[in-house]
Amino acid sequence: MFASQTLDIDGVFLGTLIVDRGQKGHRFYAAHDSVRSLHNRVLAEADELRRQAVAQFRRALATTGGKSADR
Repeated sequence: MFASQTLDIDGVFLGTLIVDRGQKGHRFYAAHDSVRSLHNRVLAEADELRRQAVAQFRRALATTGGKSADR
């Protein structure tokens, strides 16, 4: 079984960071529309994927007036 970490911000589930042994990094499985463009992105550092997803989510919230589609 692969190791994974869920990623949520402000109570909204964005996706999962999965250890990708084949790529020797971490893969992002996007579950929220605001971070869909990051789906399957692989980076060596989980923290960088997390930072990108959180930043993209916050940009999307800013453009929708602070309302998530999940709320």
